[in-house]
Amino acid sequence: MDFEYSWLLLGLPLFFIFGWLGSRLDLRQVKREKSESPKAYYKGLSLLLNEQQDKAIDAFIEVLQSDPEAAELHFALGNLFRRRGEFERSVRVHQHLLGRADLPAAERERAQHALAQDFLKAGLFDRAEEAYKALEGTAYHTEARLALLNLHERSRDWRAAIEVAQALEAAGTGSFARRISHYWCELSLNAEEQQHPEDAERALQHALKADTSSARPWILQGQRLWRAGQAAEALDAWNELRQRNPASFVLVAGDYAAAALACGRAPAARETLEAMLADTPRLDVLAAWAKIQPDAEAVAMRYRQVLHAHPTLSVAREVLQQPAIAANAAAVGPFAERSLADVRAVVTQAAKPLQRYRCAACGFEAQRHFWQCPGCLNWDSYPPLRIEEQ
Repeated sequence: MDFEYSWLLLGLPLFFIFGWLGSRLDLRQVKREKSESPKAYYKGLSLLLNEQQDKAIDAFIEVLQSDPEAAELHFALGNLFRRRGEFERSVRVHQHLLGRADLPAAERERAQHALAQDFLKAGLFDRAEEAYKALEGTAYHTEARLALLNLHERSRDWRAAIEVAQALEAAGTGSFARRISHYWCELSLNAEEQQHPEDAERALQHALKADTSSARPWILQGQRLWRAGQAAEALDAWNELRQRNPASFVLVAGDYAAAALACGRAPAARETLEAMLADTPRLDVLAAWAKIQPDAEAVAMRYRQVLHAHPTLSVAREVLQQPAIAANAAAVGPFAERSLADVRAVVTQAAKPLQRYRCAACGFEAQRHFWQCPGCLNWDSYPPLRIEEQ
């Protein structure tokens, strides 16, 4: 049977018409999907702004179903999951992004950074550390190093923290000398707990070299010497502290007085403390001075002077506890003596909340001074003064 070319000539226009119609239908479908995608996207944003996170997530998932390659929506969805505490879902979203071969390098780094944040928030510190280390040499390397520094602090890996802090300082991020000094102090304390005095001493020397103005190494050095029975050497260390960081001297004023008595240097220490009281009358310094002042009347008079200059409940309590006050009350009679005891008890109770130390960063209060706040983990955020003296 011969092929008739007339049918071919007739069919070509029909094929062209069907092809044109098909392309038009495809274009309409694409346009419809593109028009619907922004609507769902804006709907998700609106729900998010109205704090309707569940509905916002549903809207974003709807957009991703129609446009699975939308990287920005993946980031938005992952951040939403993380904020809601759904860390496993957030990890899956960011791992999916990292698994895409067509993802640009900048977006890949962003996804890696988001994944590290997921692990950190989830408390998976080992995986977070690996994820942050993978950001070395990227646009996020500074943020990654700072996060690693905080991770090492949390895990108390002080040597690793020293390495990261030194790298940050070398890169020009800022000065980390004070923090590095604290890290060496922590290593010194660990060595002492493990009964390695030589390692403890070496770590303290590193702490002193890291930041000569830091108070903590000098305080620890004096305390180590004092415990070892070297009172004169401890006194020298604390005198160095007084020269370099006088505000922190109040933290060891009591030990300073005890060491001065032990090594026979009480007169010189008394003069030093008297000079400090004349400049800044602090209760800890006053109590230390009272330890090495043999004249009870002079002690009572100095407490009254400080009370007039800086009226605080703690100083008032000390005034009420002076032997001369008690003797006078006893001479008057039992009623006066009992009344004095009642007043002492009330003042002591009222002074307790004011004798705490307060973090300047987060307001966390504690009975003792901390070099790193237990609440916000900031270093040197506790002033060496109690609340009522600030």
